[in-house]
Amino acid sequence: MMECVAGYGLGGSSVALFGRVGGGIYTKAADVGADLVGKVENSFKEDSPKNPATIADNVGDNVGDIAGMGSDLFGSFAEATSAALAIGSTAVDFYSTESGAPLMYPLNITAFGLIGCFITSYFATNIMTVD
Repeated sequence: MMECVAGYGLGGSSVALFGRVGGGIYTKAADVGADLVGKVENSFKEDSPKNPATIADNVGDNVGDIAGMGSDLFGSFAEATSAALAIGSTAVDFYSTESGAPLMYPLNITAFGLIGCFITSYFATNIMTVD
């Protein structure tokens, strides 16, 4: 079972790596191209309405950051949960408990964290408004 958990952790790390690189390369190219054309060639300020490449610049900034940070968050989440489960499995062997309580602790922390994220997301999108 722990081989599968370790495979999930390594697989999550690999997916995060490819998400970070794949999501960031093309959007960063659009961002850099827009900055070069607008700022260097035409001496426009950042996000100037005169620059037609401002949309590509904003897409490059936002999508690159979101793809990168989301991938990093998923990678950290998968690796931390897998490491805690692997350590918990050695505790089950060490203490000779049949209940599996050391394995439930990281899963409970993860579950409560996900519930907290959903509640916070609900408050941020439906209750609090940005003026």
